[in-house]
Amino acid sequence: MRRALTVARDLLREARARRWVLALFAATTVLLLVVLLGLRLEVVDGALAATRLFGGLLGGKIQAADVALRPLFQGVAYLVFYGGILFGILSCADFAPTLLAPGRIEHLLSLPLRRAELLLGTFLGVEALVLSGATYGGLGLTLIVWAKTGVFGWAPLAAAVLAAIAFSAIYAAMIACAVAVRSAALSAAAGGLLYLLGILASYRRILTPLFTSGGSGGVFRAITAPIPRFATIADQAAAVGAGKVLDPAALGFQLGGTLLFAAALLSAAIALLERKDF
Repeated sequence: MRRALTVARDLLREARARRWVLALFAATTVLLLVVLLGLRLEVVDGALAATRLFGGLLGGKIQAADVALRPLFQGVAYLVFYGGILFGILSCADFAPTLLAPGRIEHLLSLPLRRAELLLGTFLGVEALVLSGATYGGLGLTLIVWAKTGVFGWAPLAAAVLAAIAFSAIYAAMIACAVAVRSAALSAAAGGLLYLLGILASYRRILTPLFTSGGSGGVFRAITAPIPRFATIADQAAAVGAGKVLDPAALGFQLGGTLLFAAALLSAAIALLERKDF
């Protein structure tokens, strides 16, 4: 396990040197600065009197600040969750293909590292990168709102953690694809496809009747049955922003299924890598 963590640390060091990853963090910083400079929240005696963005009035109804900001925290939770996953797909698509590139993989295998440790370390490093990116954006916006209103919301932090867990299934699929074809483009496509299917799977009860009564409905149910419900997990993060009490059993079932799905795909990728001759 220690050697896998060493691989994860090296991956984070490599990510820090990449311009593409730095550009995504810079874009997030610019967005936070825009919100910091342009958003004005007028709080009087714990009540939100007005909300202005670059001078334009967004709302003037007086409400308790914590209640009035619930829709904002819900929106931030969705933004952090879905944005964090997209950040991971875009920024991390080529880590595994680069690891398996001719010349580099032979060098890595000459070190006292097992193939499973290489993939596990890459997986953990990318998970840490996605969690840090989502937390940076979500916590930054939370601190801005906290400084302006005195109201601190946990929804962005919850969304960052849930996004990292949801992304574990997506990146496991990306790793498996990279082991099979060594293509960053196809790896990103595999992640994007699973991302879309995870959203559709959350609404399979609504979408299934839209298919014809023939075999298409059965195919849709069969494809989406094992897929993690990403939209359902995002709703849990938004519920924190709305001040609702979560159902630990339901949330645990969704997260457990997601992690099990990720473990199965990662195990398949390791088994495939063990059979390859380098």
